[in-house]
Amino acid sequence: METPEEVEALVIGGGPAGLMAAEAMAGAGLRVVVAEAMPTPARKFLMAGKSGLNLTRAEPAEVFAARLDGGAAPEPPGYFRTEDLRRIVEAFGPDEVADWARGLGIELFTGSTGRVFPVGMKASPLLRAWLARLASAGVELRTRWRWAGFDGNRLRFETPGGARAVIAKAVVLALGGASWPRLGSDAAWVPWLRGAGVEVAPFRPANMGFRVEWSGHMARHAGQAVKGTALSAGRLASRGEWVVTAQGVEGGGIYEVSAALRDGAAGFVDLAPGVGVAALAARLAQPRGKLSVGNRLRRVLGDPLRVALLMEWGRPLPDDPAALAALIKRLPLRHEGAMGLDRAISSAGGVTAASLGPGLHLPARPGTFVAGEMIDWEAPTGGYLLTTCLATGRHAGLAAAKWPGG
Repeated sequence: METPEEVEALVIGGGPAGLMAAEAMAGAGLRVVVAEAMPTPARKFLMAGKSGLNLTRAEPAEVFAARLDGGAAPEPPGYFRTEDLRRIVEAFGPDEVADWARGLGIELFTGSTGRVFPVGMKASPLLRAWLARLASAGVELRTRWRWAGFDGNRLRFETPGGARAVIAKAVVLALGGASWPRLGSDAAWVPWLRGAGVEVAPFRPANMGFRVEWSGHMARHAGQAVKGTALSAGRLASRGEWVVTAQGVEGGGIYEVSAALRDGAAGFVDLAPGVGVAALAARLAQPRGKLSVGNRLRRVLGDPLRVALLMEWGRPLPDDPAALAALIKRLPLRHEGAMGLDRAISSAGGVTAASLGPGLHLPARPGTFVAGEMIDWEAPTGGYLLTTCLATGRHAGLAAAKWPGG
């Protein structure tokens, strides 16, 4: 291998966390190189923007940060804990992310649920403006530079020009988790960090759908959105829409309770969240005349899809109106397990609290910091994921810029 190249600051990974780390270091006066394995940066970011880029959520920073959960690994008595992650996000939360986007010339609007979007809904205009600003700050983006591990104090890369080695005074790793591997987050880095003495919790799907073995009666409902319900699992709850698919259930409402479902909590659907049990029982007790059971339920619930879910997951239905009302208010969500990492919106798992020091530093690799979904945390969709990636990238970048070797 040729003589290693020496750089002042190196970011590995060109997603939102990595680009924000590069921006923070460049703002501190460092010359930054970003190494990205894919032909273009931020592919998962662009994919998320296809359905409307949800940047953040308009709510107080402390409320926002409270939606973040630490990983499954125990938090040791040391520096980094879930509370530290929440403080990082409070320091660069919804207001700061919105101001940052506006600084790139992106107009924003807030939806009825508090979700914040670009007026144009797409990710590509924001990314173009961001990359232009980074280039003007002297950040060098190298695509098709795939990290191949450590070699002493060197970082090895596979590039279009062959094997290369780089020595950097400060490094930020922002290689993502393990969801949507075809977009670049393939977790190939795990053996290299473990080999360096860094504890990495196994990856699990997060914000994912669940498999359901539907009966034939549900086939005609595939692709339909379930509206006007409330979901609960463990301590999590959701009023969002979700979707019945041929394979199971997916969508924002499901994602908000997915962590608890994945970890074994029973799930329940309230098919009539605006009506109390007593009032619902009174409606069900009214004489039905010549109406069939299905037609009577459609009159009460007002939605054929909700009736279908009741018939699918609730049969045999109780005859007693009070018992039937109680079932409608707490219908078991029956599933056969979580869908895999390849389709999950995000992942849980990654570098654990036990291996993190101040500034998201890796004491096992002095001068190396981590950001984004490489860290063992999870949050629901709705702006929480992207904002946390940006916040941790900024935090790691600022800390790396102050590293003694930087």
